[in-house]
Amino acid sequence: MTMKLLLCLCLCLALALGDKPNDKGDDQGLGQGHGRKPEHPPARGHEEGHSRGRGHDKHDHDHKRHDNGKERTINTWKPEPCFRLFYLWFYFLFCAVDYDRCHDLETDAATVSEEGVPLFFKRDHLFKGFHGDSELANETFPELDDHHSLDHVDAALFMHHEDDPALHNHFFFFLNEKVFSYYQSKVVEGYPKDISEVFPGIPDHLEAAVECPKTDCGEDSVIFFKGHDIYHYHMKTKTADKKHFETMPNCTSAFHFLENYYCFHGHQFSKFDPKTGEVHGKYPREARGFFHRCAKFGDDDDHVEREKCSRVHLDAVTSDHAGNVYAFRSHHYIHKDDGSDNITVEAIDGAFKEMHSDLDAVFSYDDHLYMIKDDNVHVYKVGEPHTHLDGYPKTLKEELGVEGHVDATMVCDDHPHVAHIIQGNKMFDVDMKATPREPANERPLPLFKHVDAAMCGPKGITVVVGNHFYHFDSVMTLVAARALPEQHRISSELFGCDH
Repeated sequence: MTMKLLLCLCLCLALALGDKPNDKGDDQGLGQGHGRKPEHPPARGHEEGHSRGRGHDKHDHDHKRHDNGKERTINTWKPEPCFRLFYLWFYFLFCAVDYDRCHDLETDAATVSEEGVPLFFKRDHLFKGFHGDSELANETFPELDDHHSLDHVDAALFMHHEDDPALHNHFFFFLNEKVFSYYQSKVVEGYPKDISEVFPGIPDHLEAAVECPKTDCGEDSVIFFKGHDIYHYHMKTKTADKKHFETMPNCTSAFHFLENYYCFHGHQFSKFDPKTGEVHGKYPREARGFFHRCAKFGDDDDHVEREKCSRVHLDAVTSDHAGNVYAFRSHHYIHKDDGSDNITVEAIDGAFKEMHSDLDAVFSYDDHLYMIKDDNVHVYKVGEPHTHLDGYPKTLKEELGVEGHVDATMVCDDHPHVAHIIQGNKMFDVDMKATPREPANERPLPLFKHVDAAMCGPKGITVVVGNHFYHFDSVMTLVAARALPEQHRISSELFGCDH
């Protein structure tokens, strides 16, 4: 990938320098190689300067003439328009690539990081988590280019195997007949190796791989996919069993996430049983709806089902005195009635037309919703429809006395006039009755480095981190806690999704 960037730079220089003939002789101080047509892109591992600016490295396009007894070299080559168009086509095809996860998400490989963050590989790029732009994969795995011209990954997995330190907490990347092993962002000495050397009985040119621990497969295993063939590799015996499951689609990538196993094929995914390969339920589903923050992308998109069951974290959430939940994710607003558990979903700007998407935080106070986005606060009177108050938005500093990015906010019934503001791993209070409002009573949150959203309700505090939430009885127990309580899944336990 690094070499590809150098190649692109060479092409740009060729375009910039290649259209002027050099009619200056060496007797005027210029080297004879300037302005000439490059013979071919530089080979891998060679610097750009090795093929430029050397007087002895002439091209056949150069010829000599004599002028007043002096031998002069003239470069008469000038790129034809079609040649320049070819260079431009090559550059935009191979150099100016910036993948969009909502349009280019037919991924080559998928796995999770040491922290459990999903990683999706697309050629030489990488998507981290469920939103955000792509980045070059070698920014996270910098040695890949040093060992191989790796412009894509066939399959990837992150291994947990405590019985073998050489495998435990290691990444494995599969490309053609080779496998790379990474530990703490470094290629393990001796790699890459042949796949058959590390995983005997597993074929080359794989399409997907996923780890299956003993809790799910009875013994520590890795499941490899190639076409319709599925290989269960047994870590203890280092042997492989070949299986064929009729109900399984051909997986282009697969990973183990939130106790489930997912097979991706194109823009779709299916949840499968790792032991039998059976697919149960309404599958396939759209990966862009459940694993990525994408706006509506088709007429058959069931946005209620999608938002209830999405694995993407919530941006903001709050609850009113009656226990009704208002949750926000990307462009969508989810409303859940406490009494009936009825859930409705609509675009944020449909219910709150001054807003658009990507809220930072929200809290309920005095029958109003305070919505925070970037450095601004919008206030809405709750009703049908919700009414945006005159004079808003106001800045965070002006409205709440707060500076900096806000991660989450909440107001609890035991202190109904206090807004609790969370920034990073600390929380402080703002008295909503005070004039002016100022943050006070700063306290650390030792259990969390970061919180995505939080709310107070009749049953206590809900703290949202990633795909899960944690329950605390009060602000006091949240601040004083030294161990995480039971983890709950947002999709099933907050919104009632059945998968």
